[in-house]
Amino acid sequence: MTVLGVKLERSTRERLKALAGKRDRTPHWLARKAIVEFVEREERAERERSEDEARWLNYVETGEFVSESDMDHWLRALQLGKKGR
Repeated sequence: MTVLGVKLERSTRERLKALAGKRDRTPHWLARKAIVEFVEREERAERERSEDEARWLNYVETGEFVSESDMDHWLRALQLGKKGR
């Protein structure tokens, strides 16, 4: 592990301390948890953006797409428990 210093507004620090007391946790624990959850959420969003861009580039390159009616048919089949396209 490594140490990271974060400057907070005094009011934010007080709110963090109050919440930590209510949760029977330390402010440090809450801050660590918040940072980890934030990083995981942002990494997931970045992966989704990359996947979206790859799909877009594939469409631009190939022109292939799924029509609304084909997608609707596929979703209805899934809903009914059927496999296939």
